[in-house]
Amino acid sequence: MPDVLAEAVNTIKVNENLGRDSCTVPSTKLVRAVMEVMKKNGYISGYEEVKSGKFTVLRIALSHKINDIGVVKPRYAVRLEEYQKFETRLIPSKDFGILIVSAPSGIMTNKEAKAAKTGGRLIAYMF
Repeated sequence: MPDVLAEAVNTIKVNENLGRDSCTVPSTKLVRAVMEVMKKNGYISGYEEVKSGKFTVLRIALSHKINDIGVVKPRYAVRLEEYQKFETRLIPSKDFGILIVSAPSGIMTNKEAKAAKTGGRLIAYMF
């Protein structure tokens, strides 16, 4: 089974580097949730669901603000006190970039998870 989120993130990264204004990725609940977090933090301009034949895809409007983006494999379980360790590993400097975490209350950034005092699983990083 291919990792749909990894394919979507790679597609976004390639199209950002090529300077394109939009791209399409397969639509799943996880990809939509990650795109919502990216939109809220300004890494993409927006997205919309489009029916393409019998499949549903997301058309993403790129904002050209992503320097690097990637998924975290394996998806590490992170406790509240371990966020700092992964931030220093995956993000180049303090307050420059985000980690996307799957927490019990939904998909959120590392800052939101710290504020909610909850752990989770690391899904992706971007800066």
